[in-house]
Amino acid sequence: MALDLQAVTAPWLEVIRGQVPGVEIFDAHTHLGENDPDGMRQSPAELLAQLRAARARGCFVFPMHEPDGYPAANDFVIAAAAESEALLVPFCRVKPGEGALGEAERALTRGAQGIKLHPRAEQFTLDHPDIPGLFALAHERRLPILIHAGRGIPALGEHVVANAGRYPDARVILAHAAVSDLSWLWRVIADLPNVLIDTAWWISQDLVALFSLVPAAQIVFASDAPYGSTAVSAAAQLRLALQAGLTPEQVALVASGQSLRLARRDPLAVSGPAVGERERASHLLLDRVAGYLQVGTLLEFRTGDGGEMLALARLACDVPDDVDDLPVFYAIRQLLETHAALRAVAPADRSSRALLQLAAAAAMSPDVPVPSAG
Repeated sequence: MALDLQAVTAPWLEVIRGQVPGVEIFDAHTHLGENDPDGMRQSPAELLAQLRAARARGCFVFPMHEPDGYPAANDFVIAAAAESEALLVPFCRVKPGEGALGEAERALTRGAQGIKLHPRAEQFTLDHPDIPGLFALAHERRLPILIHAGRGIPALGEHVVANAGRYPDARVILAHAAVSDLSWLWRVIADLPNVLIDTAWWISQDLVALFSLVPAAQIVFASDAPYGSTAVSAAAQLRLALQAGLTPEQVALVASGQSLRLARRDPLAVSGPAVGERERASHLLLDRVAGYLQVGTLLEFRTGDGGEMLALARLACDVPDDVDDLPVFYAIRQLLETHAALRAVAPADRSSRALLQLAAAAAMSPDVPVPSAG
């Protein structure tokens, strides 16, 4: 039983298109490579297939972790972009302490259109002496500079704020919902319009907080492919944006509008202040499902087996027929049953985890329609 993410996800993505007419998708965080020590890999053909399945306008793309250095990997990404019919917008990846500024200048001359920094994989902090030069280069050329700001690192927000203020034409993208610093960064980010946050993250509670507390113009949709899927991430994350209270125009800006401006080096759009936290009565039964899904998904990523928690999530969907939001419980149950069937046939196929991300987002967004039962 092969996993057809497109077939499973298409109805969910159509819900988003129905809620946000004319919405387009641009993925701000994707990778190419086959040497990452974690065993993940993605070819240009595989990435292009993801984009086309989502009917996406394109993506920002950069090398995966390359323990032997980045010049050859950067050239590979630039070459793949040149053959992609403008779907791939290439970034170079550099490692501070190993000729980062020179490699960035070389790669930009060859066609790169942004810079990627990964403090966790390359084991540096943003007070490294190479960092100001990279920010100055991005400022001079009005380029995006995307920085890992997820798990496995200390807080980096203070250095980002300082450099973003010093180099206002550098377009800084903090990856993974900026979870390393979101607890306080939301309070100051509106004063730094050149600092954006991408949505390449799987915990729905963090994403709802991001959509609620940060202006929409400073959020860009991202999947982290191949760790995520463009189509599934769009279907899950954009429904959370709608649940948080973003208008269709703001969702369209998050989905592609601001990233396309970044790609063209146009002035950035503005969207007004963050929508703020919405007052909504807790749905205790859906909260149970969301909690089990969060723990089960974490176990799937860490140990490869979240079966017990996912089974509880499935059982928690068996509610009486007169319960509010019954279609949401049914839709989540279908996703979990599909995931279980796929895991039984292909236990090593990690792509089925994307269905858990979508199920968790559904549990957190009951005010957004779900696909009709088929």
